[in-house]
Amino acid sequence: MALLVVSAKDVAKIATTVNPQELTDLMAQVFYSLSKAEKSTGDASGMHQPHRISVPVTNHTALFMPSRIEPFGTAIKVVSVPTSTAPQAVREAGLPGTTLVLDETSGAVKALVNARQLTALRNAAGSLLATRLLLVPDAQPRELVAFGAGAQIAAHISLFLKHFPTITSCTIFNRSVNSRLSSLVSTLKAEVEGVGIGAGILPKDAQDVAFRRAVQGADLIITATSSTAPFFPSEYVKPGAHLCLIGSYTPQMHEIDTDLVKRAGKIIVDSRAACLVEAGELITAGVGPSDLVEIGELVQPDASGSAWIAQDELVREVRAAGDVTIFKSVGVGVQDVAIASAVASRAERENIGTIVADYDGMS
Repeated sequence: MALLVVSAKDVAKIATTVNPQELTDLMAQVFYSLSKAEKSTGDASGMHQPHRISVPVTNHTALFMPSRIEPFGTAIKVVSVPTSTAPQAVREAGLPGTTLVLDETSGAVKALVNARQLTALRNAAGSLLATRLLLVPDAQPRELVAFGAGAQIAAHISLFLKHFPTITSCTIFNRSVNSRLSSLVSTLKAEVEGVGIGAGILPKDAQDVAFRRAVQGADLIITATSSTAPFFPSEYVKPGAHLCLIGSYTPQMHEIDTDLVKRAGKIIVDSRAACLVEAGELITAGVGPSDLVEIGELVQPDASGSAWIAQDELVREVRAAGDVTIFKSVGVGVQDVAIASAVASRAERENIGTIVADYDGMS
């Protein structure tokens, strides 16, 4: 059996041809299936997500995350997360990652897909889906503020600017002016017209005038860091703003404060079970299952089964629960299966990638 190898450059090439609608449709199907599966048990759910396994390596913690979802298939993602003691160059290099996609009939690995960009892309697609659902129909967001400068923020900004032509200002705050921030700003300025791209260092004092004004003016706020302290007080965020929180994945991590969590009333999450044990902001705020709504509960297939529509009544209830809306994601493995399978299929159709013939052949 042949093996398809899809490199980082191959993934980047494919990503440029995928439009935001395709990505949000894919994530709608994944999240709908996830929420539906949680009401089933065992094999009947068509979904399996064993807990990830972590292995300490010299400069990283290697994470192994297997999962399966019908009708997409089975995969395992391997990601190496730099430790706090790793050399600066290693930490700035990002997160090496690869997804192995299995052939459902033979059980053999049919594709190796570089996951550096895919992880960020699938998270951005989930955030965009939540944002599209939660913004009022006539919303015209103009100012976007982002925290962080890694692949997650790059993918989010790129996707959001493609989908929302009304955005005229994008400000990125990072802990330092490093090569990743400089590269991101340069790339965005080259790719996007009509949008003011700015960047700044996170101030030591959140009362810094320029920082406060930037947050106060934001219609959309995206955070993707491992911060253990909120970036700004709740009072900075204006009514009607929408937040996508992507960074925290342990009880110790916090990107916003408890007051802001409470202002939302209802929090939209990718997985209720996962967020209740991993999302630091939500744990500290003391939210319970009834305070969380899974994004998969906000969508349903249309009559044809080929497209997705919003559960309008529930969406309106979430909007009315507070004066801001929040989407919190800790990431779910089935997203990796879906997007890696989709990329592998497109690579095969368009002759992108490298084929290793007879990879699993017997001599």
